[in-house]
Amino acid sequence: MLTLIWTIQVLSSLLLIVLILMHSPKGDGIAGIGNAAQMFSSQKSAEKGLNKLTAIVAAVFVVCVFLLGFGIIK
Repeated sequence: MLTLIWTIQVLSSLLLIVLILMHSPKGDGIAGIGNAAQMFSSQKSAEKGLNKLTAIVAAVFVVCVFLLGFGIIK
């Protein structure tokens, strides 16, 4: 069981790195002052899906960290 949790943690960490690198940059430059950059931008459905997948993989990673860190799985 311990090996399975370690494997899930390693795979989720690698997948999390790839997913974060796939995100588009959010640099607004000077338009970020006063939230002016948000006026004309909308989030595409592919980016919404990428955000959801990234959140799920991050949650799996955090659960594995807690399971291994607190010694719940032996």
